[in-house]
Amino acid sequence: MSRELFMQRRDSRVAALQYLYAWSINEPRNLADDLGTFFEGCEKPRDHYAYAEEIIQGVILSQQEIDGHIRALAQNWDFDRIAKIDLAILRLAIFEMLRRQDVPPVVSINEAIDLSKQFSNADSKRFINGILDRLKSQLGRDARKAG
Repeated sequence: MSRELFMQRRDSRVAALQYLYAWSINEPRNLADDLGTFFEGCEKPRDHYAYAEEIIQGVILSQQEIDGHIRALAQNWDFDRIAKIDLAILRLAIFEMLRRQDVPPVVSINEAIDLSKQFSNADSKRFINGILDRLKSQLGRDARKAG
């Protein structure tokens, strides 16, 4: 992967996280309009964030399935007590791990941990890593390779 694509994906994950966090607090009436407004406020042109849009749309469409995985994997943890930012990070990473065969699961996990270091508290990375690591072992594919 080129450095440029890596940075574009990183920017997209940050944008997707920010949107999914806001969406978890206040769901918009019209997703398309809301996404347009969101991307107008971003530093770079909207097409730079194409991957973010894929993630956002995918997480929203698959939210019940993704949340089911979180509930099953968050052993001894009440789903409603998961911090909204951590939930957004988990949703993003789980979507990638389940639906993006071009992204090795370990990349999704590492990116999620980096996002938690940047946007959440110090304890979150262990919690997020634990859940994603359990999911990784259930995927039935090489965690270090794209599918």
